[in-house]
Amino acid sequence: MDRKTYLSKVNELREHIARGDIYEVNFCQEFFAENAAINPYEVYLNLNKLSPTPFSGFFKLHGKYILSASPERFLCKRGEQLISQPIKGTAKRSHNQIEDELIKTALKNNLKEQAENVMIVDLVRNDLTKSAIRGTVKVNELFGIYSFPQVHQMISTVSCRMNPELHPVEAIANTFPMGSMTGAPKVRAMELIEETECSRRGIYSGAFGYFDPEGDFDFNVVIRSILYNEEKKYLSFQVGGAITFASSAEAEYEECMLKASAMIKTLKGPH
Repeated sequence: MDRKTYLSKVNELREHIARGDIYEVNFCQEFFAENAAINPYEVYLNLNKLSPTPFSGFFKLHGKYILSASPERFLCKRGEQLISQPIKGTAKRSHNQIEDELIKTALKNNLKEQAENVMIVDLVRNDLTKSAIRGTVKVNELFGIYSFPQVHQMISTVSCRMNPELHPVEAIANTFPMGSMTGAPKVRAMELIEETECSRRGIYSGAFGYFDPEGDFDFNVVIRSILYNEEKKYLSFQVGGAITFASSAEAEYEECMLKASAMIKTLKGPH
């Protein structure tokens, strides 16, 4: 998708918001290469070195790979607690420490980013009620600012006590796909994503993680991730952002490029 197409599609989505079809939608674009030959594990290590994140992971299934530098937790279960930590709100880092702190403060106080974040927090609260003991859903942290090598992120934490009659897999089914990668209301946002995006997402904006023997689990959101099909020699990654009525198409495009920067640097390799 070239820049002009991207800007036009974002403005088309803003028209849907103006009409009241949705409040917010996560719109993504794909970067890809055909006939690509890489050493997946080496690329993963380089990506992880350039962009270390708490939910990174290397996943291989036959000849298909996910090389993930994800900063986002989709859902985890710890005992009777379910915890989700949606990310909405991004700002670039600065090498100048004083400027970097100012950027961080500006992100924390940015009303547009807060509006994006709180819409998804409400959606996650709603999703968790399907798995929760009544009255236990709560927001543990709203608009927390966390810093990663390339970006500052606004992350909120929502939790509940899980209904003991539910199987852990049902808790995942009740919240999937995650609100931070779809929008609000979720189903209408997904329909518009299907109509507007130029590529199918595949595993991108899905999740991978683990279950332990006690039934606890932890799953990430597959973002900031390189996907590689060894047999077809097809390499791709996608980036996106939340579109609200207050969004500027140009600013959203720049945010996409910022999110793509670590993956592009990793694939280009040292010069």
